[in-house]
Amino acid sequence: MATLVLTVIGDDRAGLVNALADVVTAHGGNWERSQLAELAGKFAGIVLVRVPDDRADELAAALKPLSGLLEVALHSADDDAAPAEAAQHIQVDLVGNDHPGIVRDVSGVLSRHGISIEKLITETRDAPMAGGRLFEAHLTAPVAADQDLGSLQADLERLAAEIVVDITVAAG
Repeated sequence: MATLVLTVIGDDRAGLVNALADVVTAHGGNWERSQLAELAGKFAGIVLVRVPDDRADELAAALKPLSGLLEVALHSADDDAAPAEAAQHIQVDLVGNDHPGIVRDVSGVLSRHGISIEKLITETRDAPMAGGRLFEAHLTAPVAADQDLGSLQADLERLAAEIVVDITVAAG
């Protein structure tokens, strides 16, 4: 079986997921995982699909006509690349006044600690009563058993004070 990662984007409208799923199924593919969302009138996401090796090219060709509906990019995934088992995961939650650079700053701390982000969800919303915009981020990352979580926590707390946001870190 070939493992394919599809990235998709198009103007949001009813039937996009169904059109993509129809093509995948019609070519013997199995839709295994996805993350899809509407953002600013666009529908975008990533989809992990497994398809018989002898039908992967056929599926790729069949996805091209969707370009009027969805732009689809196809990426081959390494079937043998099993994610390393992490001893645990951390959840980092952040909220504060919105300003440029928050994601860069937080991801920079994680990168310096050798931590790769597994999932990141962000949003902005109006701040109740105070006016302005709030920025919220929720991320999950695997950490090795020997990861110095105390040092990571201290670095994130230092950053929170510098950029004036609330950050909580929970291991699980």
